[in-house]
Amino acid sequence: MPNDSAYPARYWRPRDDGRIVCELCPRDCTLSEGQRGLCFVRQNVGGQMRLTTYGRSSGLCIDPIEKKPLNHFYPGTSVLSLGTAGCNLSCKFCQNWDISKSRDMDTLAAEATPTAIAAAARHHGCHSVAFTYNDPTIFAEYAIDIADACHALGIRTVAVTAGYIHAAPRAEFYAKLDAANVDLKGFSDHFYRKLTGGRLAPVLETLEYLVHETSVWTEITTLVIPEHNDDDAQLRAQCEWIVDRLGPDVPLHFSGFHPDYKLLDVGPTPLATLRRARAIAKATGIRHVYTGNVHDVDGDTTTCGACGERLIVRDWYALLEYGLTPTGECPACAAPLPGRFAAQPGAFGRKRLQIVV
Repeated sequence: MPNDSAYPARYWRPRDDGRIVCELCPRDCTLSEGQRGLCFVRQNVGGQMRLTTYGRSSGLCIDPIEKKPLNHFYPGTSVLSLGTAGCNLSCKFCQNWDISKSRDMDTLAAEATPTAIAAAARHHGCHSVAFTYNDPTIFAEYAIDIADACHALGIRTVAVTAGYIHAAPRAEFYAKLDAANVDLKGFSDHFYRKLTGGRLAPVLETLEYLVHETSVWTEITTLVIPEHNDDDAQLRAQCEWIVDRLGPDVPLHFSGFHPDYKLLDVGPTPLATLRRARAIAKATGIRHVYTGNVHDVDGDTTTCGACGERLIVRDWYALLEYGLTPTGECPACAAPLPGRFAAQPGAFGRKRLQIVV
């Protein structure tokens, strides 16, 4: 396989002093020769930007699509999940920190070319490929090439992302995707600056762009962290913004936190807290609200936004009941369920299979 430095990155500009500026995300890292950005995978090599993880994955697993989580995107189907290393945020609560904060490129698989990944997804009968584990924003060029290879074989592509990206690369990146789950980590700039090292506004801009300017099916996840983003006022403000700026049909997932990385002094999120957040969201007008990282069948169940009929009942990631019509409508009132649905659900269940390309 060619040397990593042979893979030129996009989204940067030169400076008169010999340094280069990364224009991929709002960090705008300015890099001297040999220097890497905060993400660690974009490097100044000879006055050119290089993506050092192109063609190398930190591992590939086949998961249920509900694990991303995407509950309204071809339920029950399998998705080939992959990531690389590094991240452009510095979340103190990162639950994939061993990947997103990795500085050891030798932990990556030796080779995972876009065509090999697409072929593996087809071989294993995967409905889609997901860019996840670490944020695909930082390996956008690699993800775009994988998406092209997948689409050539009729395989859809999904991103699990923090949405921290500039407008120009955002347009090119999301043009290649079929669905995205965006982490809305909290709803105050103070929270973002203190716990992620980023800012809230670019994430909100990405969400509005996805919902209003693309055909990408979009869902949102908030990791609810006790004493940091779980107060009623912040939760209500977030939900009101979603209804007002995105609409009531964008699914929202509240996931449970567990102590990890640099936030070890905070206990796990109680189930009661997730249920309280869900109740606030539903009272605000969001029609499809879920709980995650906990066992809560009611919080995993999809109901009709018009009449309340139970349409999809889940236990963790397994479908217990599926009542949608073949055209994606409620059988009780004929209201369409927002999302992307096939005539029949998938039957992958809650398995997790690690594979090698």
